Amino acid sequence: MSKSLSIFSALICTFIWGTTFIAQDTGMDKIGPLTFNGARFLIGFLSIIPMAFIIEKSKIIDQININKGEFFKLLFWVGLFLFLGTYVQQSALLFTDIANAAFFTVFYVPMVPIILFLFYKKKIHWSIWPSVILCVAGVYLLSDFSNATVRFGDGLVILCAIFWSLHIIFIGKFIKIFNLPLFIGALQALVVALFSFFFAFFFENISFANILNEYISIIYAGVLSGGVAFTLQIYAQKNISPVPSAIIFSLESVFAAIAAWVILDQVLGVNKILGCFFILIGVIISQVLPTKKN
Repeated sequence: MSKSLSIFSALICTFIWGTTFIAQDTGMDKIGPLTFNGARFLIGFLSIIPMAFIIEKSKIIDQININKGEFFKLLFWVGLFLFLGTYVQQSALLFTDIANAAFFTVFYVPMVPIILFLFYKKKIHWSIWPSVILCVAGVYLLSDFSNATVRFGDGLVILCAIFWSLHIIFIGKFIKIFNLPLFIGALQALVVALFSFFFAFFFENISFANILNEYISIIYAGVLSGGVAFTLQIYAQKNISPVPSAIIFSLESVFAAIAAWVILDQVLGVNKILGCFFILIGVIISQVLPTKKN
């Protein structure tokens, strides 16, 4: 896959994420965040695994045999970080609003290069930092956070951003060793579903009837986000290193604002237009200026 196709995958991925926030929020009217997460990612697994066996069947065994221990170790970590990120995000939506969640979630953009520098001693090209600043400023304008009140849920979203950062970093490691984007995408969704249902059994009242009542949100968030989008993320990171990937993924906020304007007839004011512009410039800088490979 060429870098241009990887960038296209990242854009489609962020578009889907940007339109999933509403489904994530409304999908918890009758079920808890763990149950919603479990059902969502089980649907995601079932939507991707058939394609994985059709397209990648001939190389699955050979790829895993490169290093079985490393494959299952990385699968555990990407599944765990994705579970923690999505669960904490789902829980945060119970204690804060979407504007706050959208703003604090984007903190994974500066966290990725900081984590890589502090813990992996990766040198980050200077051009990344203007991109990070522009993206954070853009999401600030888009989320209308200046009119918001800081809540307990906002702390959860910041914690969530740490898990997103680690997930992006470990996906970058995973796909560099094992060229199985569909199979990895399906299995990580299964790991998230298993973690979610395990803890839901102890902390929530799992009702199949209530799950069925939320089927529209679950199917949308499951097939498109839990399955397709997170698999496209893996395709994207085949040729884009973690830091530029995180910057591109910040376009999620732009797509969310545009979707709200088109579908929900929300006003796209001057601040939001400026926010979109800042993020777009930040993404362009991260891709056009020479960056050091991570």
